[in-house]
Amino acid sequence: MPEDPGRRQFLKQATVLALTGLGGCVAGRGSPSGTRTRLTLAGQVLMKHPVCASPYDGLAEVIAELRGADAVFTDLEVAIETPRSGAPTRDDEYLHAAPPSSLDCLREMGFTLLALSNNHAWDLGTAGVLATREAVAEAGFGFAGTGHDLAEASAAGLVPGPPRVALVAAAAGKIREGAAATASRPGVNELRMPSGVPDEADVLRNLRSITAASAEADYVIAYLHNHDWGDDMRVTRPWARDFARRCIEAGADVFVSHGAPLLHGIEFHRGRPVLHGLGSLVFQSRTRPGHYPPEVWESAVVHCDFEGNRLVALQAVPVVLNEQADEPARFSQTRGRPRLARSDQATRILERLASLSNGLGTELSIDAGSGQVLWR
Repeated sequence: MPEDPGRRQFLKQATVLALTGLGGCVAGRGSPSGTRTRLTLAGQVLMKHPVCASPYDGLAEVIAELRGADAVFTDLEVAIETPRSGAPTRDDEYLHAAPPSSLDCLREMGFTLLALSNNHAWDLGTAGVLATREAVAEAGFGFAGTGHDLAEASAAGLVPGPPRVALVAAAAGKIREGAAATASRPGVNELRMPSGVPDEADVLRNLRSITAASAEADYVIAYLHNHDWGDDMRVTRPWARDFARRCIEAGADVFVSHGAPLLHGIEFHRGRPVLHGLGSLVFQSRTRPGHYPPEVWESAVVHCDFEGNRLVALQAVPVVLNEQADEPARFSQTRGRPRLARSDQATRILERLASLSNGLGTELSIDAGSGQVLWR
């Protein structure tokens, strides 16, 4: 879609709202008749060193791919470190904290909507959960997934639009003791897994939030940060597919998941896209090279185009990340940067995504000319 400078300026001024208590229902959901709305969804962002601070070859193309949509979504895979944050709750390579300038970079890249529900939200403790919420709000993002208590953590966040795009965000697996929100404690909206399947009370709480959001917003994104992988993180587990379908049935227009840091397949339920795993857009992991399989360094940006409340097109644009740093002397700062994939590399990513999706009953076509997987 062509970039609209007026919309870009508006989104810079977007405020964060909780849908609870807005009052009134939208008379008819979706964009006005004849108007196309684009929701863009990207891999999770583990960005400890803002990539915008040191522009590199390929960054401008990634930004151009993200900008111009009506809402651009990702998962914030770091705790934002401010004077109000707490002490680190990890002391190893998996401590994920970042400066507030990372949020400035995300705005520059085009993001408007962030999920905060993940297993790293508590890396700077409970104070860090709240400090991150404050920093994200001050930066002007819509967000969801954490809160001062469980009710707030479960509530939808909103980019007020038009169109109004809401987000309900939860996390399953690897939420450490003390990190989950309760009726009296700040934290993450956790989907507990007591016996290998989601706790039904947690499921219903999230479904109610989705339904409430669908009465207030034009479009609803349901999000799950899923670390309940089983024996193979490449496999989309049956419970995750079932949960996604229930979210769509409750009123979500898109379901998207991260957690396993690689692509999973795409399927459709009731005409709505279910993106079971988008991998990472930025992955500044401090693990040694070779720690992860090669496909962890590949992902996709997915554009979902709606006319009214009807999905009319889906495009998946392949992305590659550099496992080896661009500058060895600045390894942490220049590793895990995204670039649009090209040629054989793009074809390989797209063929794998199409194969994964086919295993879920979805046929996607590869457009060699545009280097995209398409659904119409």
